[in-house]
Amino acid sequence: RSQGRKAALKLCELLWVGVALQRAPSSHPSNYGALSLSDSLYVSEYFSQSAQKLSFYSWYGNAKLFHFHVPEDTVLLRWLLQASRGKGPECTNMEITVHFRYGAPPVINPLGTRFPANATVRPSYSISITLSSAVQNTTFVNVTTPAAGDWFIAAHLPEAAGRIEVKGFSTPCPYMFQADMFVLRLTDMPVLEPGVAVPQTIVSPAKPLHVKVFVPKHAAGMQFELRNCMTSEKKACAVRAVLGSITLPQSFQRIVTCTGKVNCSLALDSPPWEKWLQIMVESLGAANASVSLEMLASFTACRPGSTSSFLNFSSLNQSQTGARPGSAGAAGSPTLSTGQASRNASNQRSSCLQNQPVVREDLDVVSVRYRLLNGPSVPVNSLSPTLLLLNLNTGMDSGGSLVVSLLLNKTSVSLANATVVACVSAASPVLSLNATHNCSTAFFQGYPLSVSASSAEAMLIVLYPQTDDWFLSLQLICPKGRGECNAAEAKVTVFAYLTPCFNDCGPYGQCSLLRRHGYLYAGCSCKAGWGGWSCTDDTKAQSVGAQNLATLLLTLSNLMFLPAIVVAVYRYYLVEASVYTYTMFFSTFYHACDQPGVAVMCIMDYDTLQYCDFLGSVVSIWVTILCMSRVKKILKYVLFILGTLLIAMSLQLDRRGVWNMMGPCLFALVIMIAAWVYHGVKRRHCYPSSWKRWVFYLLPGITLAFIAISVYAFMETNENYYYTHSIWHVLVASSVAFLLPPRDKHKKPWAWSQKLTCRYQICQNDREELYAVT
Repeated sequence: RSQGRKAALKLCELLWVGVALQRAPSSHPSNYGALSLSDSLYVSEYFSQSAQKLSFYSWYGNAKLFHFHVPEDTVLLRWLLQASRGKGPECTNMEITVHFRYGAPPVINPLGTRFPANATVRPSYSISITLSSAVQNTTFVNVTTPAAGDWFIAAHLPEAAGRIEVKGFSTPCPYMFQADMFVLRLTDMPVLEPGVAVPQTIVSPAKPLHVKVFVPKHAAGMQFELRNCMTSEKKACAVRAVLGSITLPQSFQRIVTCTGKVNCSLALDSPPWEKWLQIMVESLGAANASVSLEMLASFTACRPGSTSSFLNFSSLNQSQTGARPGSAGAAGSPTLSTGQASRNASNQRSSCLQNQPVVREDLDVVSVRYRLLNGPSVPVNSLSPTLLLLNLNTGMDSGGSLVVSLLLNKTSVSLANATVVACVSAASPVLSLNATHNCSTAFFQGYPLSVSASSAEAMLIVLYPQTDDWFLSLQLICPKGRGECNAAEAKVTVFAYLTPCFNDCGPYGQCSLLRRHGYLYAGCSCKAGWGGWSCTDDTKAQSVGAQNLATLLLTLSNLMFLPAIVVAVYRYYLVEASVYTYTMFFSTFYHACDQPGVAVMCIMDYDTLQYCDFLGSVVSIWVTILCMSRVKKILKYVLFILGTLLIAMSLQLDRRGVWNMMGPCLFALVIMIAAWVYHGVKRRHCYPSSWKRWVFYLLPGITLAFIAISVYAFMETNENYYYTHSIWHVLVASSVAFLLPPRDKHKKPWAWSQKLTCRYQICQNDREELYAVT
């Protein structure tokens, strides 16, 4: 495997250098790490992560995640995907699915289940890698002009079969996957200054021109122009300009093609704020003709309007300490005077947006609450959109779910047919909202929301939001135009928060925090047949009656230990009867606590119940086989105690290992066979000597035990667990009742009266002897 990996890396290195040379034919490479060009310098970098063992998919935790960071000014990205499998006969042809996404982990749905209502779902970009006759498969994926920042890869096997495999009985085939990343970065990318025309030259079509421009905050629009575009033969040029970077699964690059024109332009609405925008210009003309042109980028500024800083700090102080006696604005938002209100109205008319101050409050891992300083209700008018900033750019916020909820105060809207239109977008806000707007910015498709008098509530759930600044824009829209509701104002209550799992996965799911190196993300593990991203898909869900039936079968089947307990007590095996009682008790309440859904009862911690159940099960088998061996009592009880201590230790090390059960069983069988051989040689006939003992007790007990082991090891699945495991309880408990040996011939059952008489006789004899001596 290591030789194959080295060969793949060497091949990728050669291909990488070839691609770089093809893109820059006049270059003279000094080494693999850097390619020196006449007017620029390309640097190649390599990033790798350790291979991971793939799993069959049943929930998001089975997908193996890889997290990479693409540096700035990257012009070419190449993924090296290596998949391999074992060489054993259990390894078959397998298809591996690999998902890619920029900014956050991929949102995938291999099982075709339903997502929660109001959740935004955009399919991930994925490829399939097939492992057939070859033991290893190497695949390359190229991305030109990738977006800088976090990139994620998720890989998994097909849907899990649902069979419950006992650890140690079968050897699963190992399927390994590893992702390596190569980037080609331009170290001296030219920078466009806003409003300044910069002359540039494209040497040949094989060498495109890369430049970048910084988009300032509050940029409402951007105008990109190509001027005086001429070829070396003084003819009109043919060039194509690509603005923006590729982001998967969806890419919103803007392209402008200039053919036979001297000047071309492209207008962008709401470009990404406070980010570098990469621009690539390539020639479409002859290979030996250079192109000269001028590039100009200009921005349209948006003047924000908001409440004064004094009012923001005042409301923050009131929200933290409460309203003081005699202070204005008991609801947390200060009361404005008439002059202040008129100044705010004029400010709204002269600004293109109204900022509402928002405080980010970190609660826990992937758990954030956004609190509005001026109270939960924000004013919305038709003159300019109201803007809220939701900061999700820490790099650790993309592993949860962003929830935005809007509630319209119906009494605050004077027009019954008015609608508050909202849009949630990343990188930059939507500054022009109307009833027919598609809620999109220059490079991002936002998520629309709307509330009105007829539908006053709206909710949006963004699954795994990408790392960025998110914006919520709200504006009041009237059907007859803006003039109808110039004086109207609506009050909208906004609730926004980031949670690891939406609704905590509901009553039929468990929210699990997953980790890949230092990156944390969350996923839902569903129970009782429920499925979906947040365990809201009830297509295969168990009914409440089925859940109650499963609980009753798994708990009441342990009552089959009662015959074994009665037989043990009748035959005076009190230690064995105590062990069976212990096993019956903890197995009953462990399965009552282990059930999914509503039919659950836990009398103590789940882990404690599980440990006691496993311990009682293995010790029951241990003491039963030792009891059958008919060794001396002192030796039997020593083995009881020593074996129980060793079993407790092994269960603490590996609770589900098959040798925790098979080891004590095999050792006890060796002791039993040795004891039986000793008794047979000593008595000079087969032991046990009675054919009735073999036919009516041992053979039925052994048969029940083997059937129980077969059901436990080879027949249990997630769907039939509740009745196959109940059969295991019944068969094991019944086999114990058959396998317990008969009592000693010289000992009568429950001979308490004789024992009391004997004790009284001893006392009487003692008195007689004392009397005689005296």
